[in-house]
Amino acid sequence: MPNIKSAKKRVKVIEKKTLRNNMIKSGYKSAIKSFEQALEAGNMDEAKKLFSEATKKIDQACTKGVIVKNTAARKKSNLSKKLNAAMA
Repeated sequence: MPNIKSAKKRVKVIEKKTLRNNMIKSGYKSAIKSFEQALEAGNMDEAKKLFSEATKKIDQACTKGVIVKNTAARKKSNLSKKLNAAMA
């Protein structure tokens, strides 16, 4: 455990930020899972709606700094490929 006051504060701040990051990360992963489940079920209308939700969550995670810009682009690209393949 830290002894210095500023080090104690850093521990508190890091714990808060970690919780926030995990919450955001969990949110976009859940959105991706629900999108993929809708695709597997063959529910295209639901999949389209969930695709836009998932991309929104991924963009939010990117702007919050939880994931990097290229990672967000790659994830969105993979989701759109899956959606287009299922539509065809």
